[in-house]
Amino acid sequence: MKKFTILLVVIFLLVGTIATFALAKKEITVGAKDFTEQYVLGNIMSILLENSGFEVSEKFGTGSAITREGLTSGQTDLYAEYTGTASLVYLKHEEVITDPVELYNKVKTEDLEKNGIVWLDRSKINNTYAIALTKEQVAEIGGTLSDLAEYVNQHHDLLWGIDHEFAERVDGLPGLAEHYGMNINKENIRTMDIGLTYEALDRGQTDITMVFATDGKIKKYGLQVLKDDQQFFPVYNICVNVREEVLNKYPEIREILKPISELDDVTMTELNYQVDATGLPAKLVAKNFLKEKGYIK
Repeated sequence: MKKFTILLVVIFLLVGTIATFALAKKEITVGAKDFTEQYVLGNIMSILLENSGFEVSEKFGTGSAITREGLTSGQTDLYAEYTGTASLVYLKHEEVITDPVELYNKVKTEDLEKNGIVWLDRSKINNTYAIALTKEQVAEIGGTLSDLAEYVNQHHDLLWGIDHEFAERVDGLPGLAEHYGMNINKENIRTMDIGLTYEALDRGQTDITMVFATDGKIKKYGLQVLKDDQQFFPVYNICVNVREEVLNKYPEIREILKPISELDDVTMTELNYQVDATGLPAKLVAKNFLKEKGYIK
């Protein structure tokens, strides 16, 4: 009888330990869009969270709309989003706000109230859409979007290389053409996957390419970004987006992911360049960066 009692106590303690462990296990799902910068950021977040004891699942490589829907529907818990994208695409604002702090505060407040999405601290990264040409083209056409508009309206056979989202978004080519008064023939627009726009321009398959301001391929292919002299493109500061209930459950996330808010354009461009130009995996680039900065051992 005594042995049986001891056995029951052992079983009880074992079950209690297992239950405690199950309750203590911290699980989280990190999302990322389908281009280099997002893969790097997604891996940075995953590594930081894993280093802090989280069991991380990853859902990387989806378009903007699907990535956002994953967050709002609860399929993912957090990912890195851009203030300009949220304002114009998700929150449906027509006004372009060029002041980064004003835009951040507006998006932060509205997204929390309407959708239960918390915007963590704003980074210094401004990965805005941009238009780039070769340096030889810039010498001929000029270095601003106004110069390009004038040239486009005189040369109707120029081919544009853009991604599928830029072809449709209000902050993409339709809005850009209207804002700058460009007459662009639809048959001259070539849509392709993100990243291929650079190769197309380099091979002479297109004349004008869409880029992101912090893309490493700008440096790789020696392109020059045209100045947005009439301020069409909004600010696209990166911020971590977290579902409110997830942050309430794990408030330590705010501090764990603080390194994202400390990133700037120069650093992000270099990290992207390491992936795009040297072929290093995004996860390795992220891990090397975090070790170099002392965020992980």
